Amino acid sequence: MQASADKTAIKVRDFSFRIGAKEILRNVSFRVEQGQYLAIVGPNGAGKTTLLKCLDRILTGGTGRIEVFGRPLKGYRQRQLARRISYVPQAEGHLWPYTVEQFVLMGRYPYLSPFSTVGKEDRRLVRRTLEQTGTAAFADRMLRTLSGGERQKVLIAAALVQGADVLLLDEPTTFLDYHHQTEIRKLLCDANTRSGVTVVTVTHDLNHAVLESDRIVALREGRVVFDGRPGEIMNPEVLGEIYDTPFVLVDHPQSDVPVIVPSLPSRETP
Repeated sequence: MQASADKTAIKVRDFSFRIGAKEILRNVSFRVEQGQYLAIVGPNGAGKTTLLKCLDRILTGGTGRIEVFGRPLKGYRQRQLARRISYVPQAEGHLWPYTVEQFVLMGRYPYLSPFSTVGKEDRRLVRRTLEQTGTAAFADRMLRTLSGGERQKVLIAAALVQGADVLLLDEPTTFLDYHHQTEIRKLLCDANTRSGVTVVTVTHDLNHAVLESDRIVALREGRVVFDGRPGEIMNPEVLGEIYDTPFVLVDHPQSDVPVIVPSLPSRETP
């Protein structure tokens, strides 16, 4: 990973983005510091996934400014950007016709020229990442034979072996059982705390967002409506402004930050 004198990894200033006539993001501004764990939350349709794709230049265009380590995003060549930012998309049905090891090895593409072969160091990094992510046991299996949780770990392994400074993830634990959710979250926390990777994750799970992240940005209708510490968002009034629905909060037995519990539905007696 590359070092920078400036401690800001990503800076977004007055950024707006349209798809056709629809404005998806509206004057979005926030920053992500190096080594930070940032969670992006908000209701469906708030623009969270669009924002993540704009940060990795999967979607291009828009107005305003996005900087990556002090340099305009549009000034990066693709391989240069891939050494700075890696991206893990939402879980999807498409299965690539590769083994796990082949797929993870593709994460080394930013360091290979079109005519170069995979080197010993690349293979060593892949093997190490497979071990670290608990995916080495099925390195020779085809992706289509894996469970959803196993595939998600492979996607994260491919992003980590890319060696980028920033890891962007779009709802990495959606549709996973509690066991696989725990494994994925441990992978992300280890990458952040042990390897110094800056993590930016979109999530609908507010409880885990406040318990694991350093900071939270909340979007609603394409605008930033909250940007602050996790404990500050766990307020019924703040949450009500973001989601337009009431919340019930309780103290967490292992944290000084409260968490959300389901409210009981009102039942009409016959």
